[in-house]
Amino acid sequence: MRNAKVFFKDEEAGILTQKDDGSFVFEYHDSWIKNPDKKSISLTLPKVKGEFQSPHLFPFFYNLLPEGSNRMVACKLNRIDEDDHFGLLLSTARYDSIGAVRIVKLPET
Repeated sequence: MRNAKVFFKDEEAGILTQKDDGSFVFEYHDSWIKNPDKKSISLTLPKVKGEFQSPHLFPFFYNLLPEGSNRMVACKLNRIDEDDHFGLLLSTARYDSIGAVRIVKLPET
């Protein structure tokens, strides 16, 4: 299982998890849900209590990945299989990504 903190405008909004079977779960923190000033990170991931589940990386997060030759270079430099979308997300979206969302890897469990 691999986990990552999801930051929105440098505030931790929730946790993204890849389960051992390859499926994904995203869940907002309770404090994010309870604060009316906090927005959802995506229209496809509305701010609600409970888990979002998907057999594949959620399209919102997939769209944060580099494309084309940038993707090939990022995979080669980080020694990541091109089909490991979550691994690529963890290595490329932690410092600088498109928009207000960053992804920071948590220690593996």
